[in-house]
Amino acid sequence: MPQPHDQNHDPAPVLVDIVRGVMVESRHRGAFAVVDAAGKVVRRAGAIDRPIYPRSAIKPLQALPLLETGAADKYGLGQEELALACASHHGEPVHVQKVSAWLGRIGLGEGNLECGAHLPTDVPSAQALIRGSQPPSQLHNNCSGKHTGFLCTAACLGEDPKGYIEADHPVMRRVLKAVGEMTGTDMARAPAGRDGCGIPVIAITLQAMAQGMARMADPSGLPDERRAASTRILDAMAAHPLLVDGTGGLAVEVMKVAGDRVRIKPGAEGVFCVSLPKLGLGIALKIEDGAGRASEVAIITLLDRLGCFTADERMALHPFLEPKIKNVAGVEVGLLRPAAAFDF
Repeated sequence: MPQPHDQNHDPAPVLVDIVRGVMVESRHRGAFAVVDAAGKVVRRAGAIDRPIYPRSAIKPLQALPLLETGAADKYGLGQEELALACASHHGEPVHVQKVSAWLGRIGLGEGNLECGAHLPTDVPSAQALIRGSQPPSQLHNNCSGKHTGFLCTAACLGEDPKGYIEADHPVMRRVLKAVGEMTGTDMARAPAGRDGCGIPVIAITLQAMAQGMARMADPSGLPDERRAASTRILDAMAAHPLLVDGTGGLAVEVMKVAGDRVRIKPGAEGVFCVSLPKLGLGIALKIEDGAGRASEVAIITLLDRLGCFTADERMALHPFLEPKIKNVAGVEVGLLRPAAAFDF
């Protein structure tokens, strides 16, 4: 078995403190890059030139071939399907029903999905399955929308869908090519692994990821087809945030209140990517220990410090901007707060 790729490096800066009582109990380190479409770094913290696995945070980039192959137009896809192609959804009934209908539209079904099955991350939806003694299906997988988008391109081009998650399948070659072009990454030479949903995961630097998202935010330098695809994807995310994430999720709430300015996508292991169309900027952030609680505080603080929210929007997002820690009895015992890296 090959040995894991690792790099010795200085400790990353602390991005988030966990406070309990009168002291800091835990600290989460990480890094972030704010970059424009030309590659200029506007803000940064930590080693932004170190490759990380972007996980699901780059799904908007992975969705580009869905439009560029002509599949979206051939099958009459609307903004709902484009939003689901970018989604890490919670497996709620609305997600399952819409993905199932989309598969039927292209003449395929749940059995063609190679993402595997897991219980919905939405607790009421998971409880409903358990009460009904129903096992979860591939449709409940948080990546089922993305995978249906992959299958859609294969159906459009008359390709055998079997094995579409493998790196040498035409579907995945298109996806890796688009991501490589948008981020300026040599996908064949970068460290690689397999993502939670089965597709290849390729290591990309935070700076490159942020630039890829900036190119979607400001696509003026892109070829016509890719410029149009980028705009349609970001518009779909803003129009249907619930389909991109799920009830109560940070991405849903941020895009509900600031969707004309912010497109935000979380990924596993403490990763976030953001496109800011009004500012022409992209953001990539990684919490070193993979903690989701810290990545949410870090990304919303960064957006706040960049001036992305009005006073009313800040009030609406208060629970995310100043999250409290409560014990099992519901008593407030601590808080999560941004560290000095965000003092700008």
